[in-house]
Formats: sequence, C-alpha cells, structure tokens
Amino acid sequence: MRATVSRPDNAELLRVAEAAARAAAPELVERFTRGAVNVSSKSTATDLVSEADLAAERTIRALLARERPDDAIMGEEGDDTPGTSGLRWVVDPLDGTINYLFGHPQWCISVACEGRAGVVYDPLRDELFAVAAGGTPTLGGASLTSASTCDQLGSALVATGFGYAADVRAAQAAIVVRVLPAVRDIRRTGSAALDLAWTAAGRLDAYYEYGVKPWDIAAGVLLCEGAGLQVENLAGGGDLPPGLLVAPAALVDGLRVLLGR
Repeated sequence: MRATVSRPDNAELLRVAEAAARAAAPELVERFTRGAVNVSSKSTATDLVSEADLAAERTIRALLARERPDDAIMGEEGDDTPGTSGLRWVVDPLDGTINYLFGHPQWCISVACEGRAGVVYDPLRDELFAVAAGGTPTLGGASLTSASTCDQLGSALVATGFGYAADVRAAQAAIVVRVLPAVRDIRRTGSAALDLAWTAAGRLDAYYEYGVKPWDIAAGVLLCEGAGLQVENLAGGGDLPPGLLVAPAALVDGLRVLLGR
C-alpha cells in the first residue's frame, strides 16, 4: 500500500522562508559593511552581480535542501532545481544589488514558496515582512493593517523601477512623464521586493513596474494581496516587457490609464 505524503501547511512553509532569509543575512551585512568584491555584469553592463549575491543564494539553497529536499527552487543567481512535491521556492538572495554595491541601505532578501508563503527581510533595519497565503501580513510579528486606502491619484505616492537595457528605460521614462504630474510624487528606491513590502505596509500608496522577474515579486505579491490591495499583471508591448501594478482598488483604473494599459 502506497504511503500518503502529507503536504505542509502554510505556517510551516513560512517558518522555512523566514529561516532561509535570516540565514543569508549575516554574510550580506558583513560584506555590505566592508564593501562587496568580485563584481561582474549579467544582461548588460549596468546589470551587476556580486559574490555577495552568489554566497547568499548558496546559503538559502542549502537550507531549503535540508528542510524541503523534494521542493523545486528558482533563484535569481542559480539554475532552477526541479522537485517532486509540487511546491516551488522562488528566491532573490539580494534584491537591490546596485544599491548594495554603492552603499545605499535599500536592499533585502526575498524568499517565497510560490503561492503559499513569503518573506521580505531587510536586515539593516531588522524588518521582516511575512505572510502565509490566506492570512494577514506581519511586520516583526505584528499584524500589518495599514495598507493605503488612498482614493485620489493626486494624493498618491507611487513607486516604480527601471530596467537595465536602454530601450526599455526609454519606454519606462515616457510613462513616468505621464504619471508624475498626476500623482503626489514618484519614488524609485531600486528594490522591487522592498517596494512591494512597503506598499503592503502603507509606506507607499501604489507600485508599478515593467520587467520584474518572478524572484523580484513572489513574496511581495503575497504581502500586498494579504494587505487587501489589488494586484494586476501589466501587458507589455513594444520595448516594454510585462509588468505589475499594485494599488488600492480606487486607484487602479486611473493608474492603468496613465500607464497606457
């Protein structure tokens, strides 16, 4: 008789996500303090990766291999690892690499079990944003109940980000020209995962970005959905890759018009 394999509950997956993010933090903080080394480029000369990114992902993968050996893993810096459990971890070991390399304290670690649980951890501020699907997001263990209820575009603080390729940036800049006069202000912090966590926490009213990758947003989308915000995929076109829009429901239609979508 074949044994039945039980699936873990979301709380257990969240525990693993938090452990993985916290495990990667000490080396990242230490390298940030003394300056990251062994930097190389990826897709373009402005798309950089450091030994810090690689070391952090190795740490996270090692923990996931111990805790969840049958699960698949997708990481920004490593090869996709297949699994047999039907669960997949999506990992960004260092979101905000350019900030990190230039000494800007706006970067984080994002770990998510796809669709089930996720954390965004900012080790410099020791802020852990966490959520299990179907539950209320937390910050440092306390419930997050402060997502924006802004209903006027002119009052909205909106975050966005830009790609690395020049043609993509030009298309994104054309959108900012439309958005900026219509809202309170724009923020471009350089970390999509933190932008999403901060939107869930009410530090930003809305967020949009074209060209985000699964590892940028897997945990952040869960946080924003749990906070009651509307999350929509944005179609790409021309030089714009597909993207993501997150906002209170009352702002979504107006933002979609400004984005040309």
